[in-house]
Amino acid sequence: MLIALGLTVVLLSVFGGFVLSGGSLGPLYQPTELLMIGGAGIGAFIAANNGKAIRATLGAVSRFKRSAKYDKALYMELMALMYTLLSKARREGMLALERDIDSPDESPVFSLYPRLVTDPMIIHFITDYLRLLISSAMQTHELDELMLHEIEEFEHEAHLPSDALYKVSDALPAFGIVAAVMGVVKALSSVDVGPDLMGQMIAHALVGTFLGIYLAYGVVAPLASRIDRQGAESVKMLQCIRVTLLASLQGMPPQLAVEFGRKALHTSERPSALELESYVRGGAAIAPLGLEKV
Repeated sequence: MLIALGLTVVLLSVFGGFVLSGGSLGPLYQPTELLMIGGAGIGAFIAANNGKAIRATLGAVSRFKRSAKYDKALYMELMALMYTLLSKARREGMLALERDIDSPDESPVFSLYPRLVTDPMIIHFITDYLRLLISSAMQTHELDELMLHEIEEFEHEAHLPSDALYKVSDALPAFGIVAAVMGVVKALSSVDVGPDLMGQMIAHALVGTFLGIYLAYGVVAPLASRIDRQGAESVKMLQCIRVTLLASLQGMPPQLAVEFGRKALHTSERPSALELESYVRGGAAIAPLGLEKV
């Protein structure tokens, strides 16, 4: 929604301001200029990236749509889930979590948090490292290093689409100049036309420069920046899980472990300590499982 709103504001501001200043939109409609600039941008994008980067860019919108929902309510659900899992492990042992992490979709624990279950990134990260804790005797620093490595790799993959789009946005003004130069060449080669028609042809050619700059900084660069921001939201979610698990491994009780995770959140989504305590200890999510309030 914010992406569409922002692009609409840019569109109305630029073209609306042009109309209000007395300009006509007719001369700006140059489909051949748009074809040259857009086609060159797409071609350069394909030539500059491998299949992995192209697929990541094409799938960025659908993949990062989930991160737009990483709000305060979802983080509180995450904290409640981590509290529930860690409390169960503390009371019954880590092996008691084996059935839950093997089949999260059928687990009575995970089923209490349907928003989290629909996000494979979150579920896989939690279950993978709980499975490691059950099946191996990894030290805390070894597990931390492994989690940091995975988060770093996720950041790298998440940055591929935005990096590819930023490079396209850098090239579009140059492609606009190319289209404008070609238009000027066409105009100057038409020596048999009058000065009025010559002026129109040069004006149409200069539209290429405008379109290149507008598409670069009014459309493509904002989309790349938005993908970067949404990738950072996903990384913050993983960091929250990491900090919570590490605190638990270091002997912290569940309620203190989730407090460590709370501190890892941005202030805009971070619940207060009292809000979090009330949610994870007194919420309806814990009562059906009969978990003790430790």
